[in-house]
Amino acid sequence: MTEHALIDGLITQNKDAIQYLVHHYQKNVIKTAYYFVDNMQDAEDLSQDVLLEILRSIGRYKKESSLNTWIYRITVNKSLDHLRRQKRRNIFQTLESFLQGTTHEKIGKNLEPSVTDTTHEDKEKKKILDIAVNSLPENQRIAFILNKYDELTYKEIAEIMNLSISSIESLIHRAKMKLQNKLVNYFSEYAKGIK
Repeated sequence: MTEHALIDGLITQNKDAIQYLVHHYQKNVIKTAYYFVDNMQDAEDLSQDVLLEILRSIGRYKKESSLNTWIYRITVNKSLDHLRRQKRRNIFQTLESFLQGTTHEKIGKNLEPSVTDTTHEDKEKKKILDIAVNSLPENQRIAFILNKYDELTYKEIAEIMNLSISSIESLIHRAKMKLQNKLVNYFSEYAKGIK
């Protein structure tokens, strides 16, 4: 099915077009959402939200960028909205716990990976990397995730984020520098820089 036929089919709510959308785009939506939210259940739920949003707003799609780019943009926005809601919920729960007098472990405790168990060590390294990536400023985090995890080109990311290619290059470079500074204490392989 061509992109034009898919768009026309989605506008008319054609069953075949909807099935094509789900079959050809849902896995990438889940994968991209997962890189942002780091939880498969949330990523799958977000994919449903993204697909519903596509069906609701396809009539307003202006065709200024490819359909794929537009879908990435919706996915990134839904993922970031989810993270903002989650952050507010966590702040409320922490405040509520504090007011009730319960204690929590501090997040800033030593996150040095264990040396004994390889799978545990890999999980710890992933956790440390996720924390570092999630601490990046929003635009740097988006550009970095789309480039390094989704393997999109700078041009594709520029279209998704509605920025120039040079801005994307700068965002990714700054993200790499910040990650290098954050991770150098945890991983010796980052001491020489992120490639």
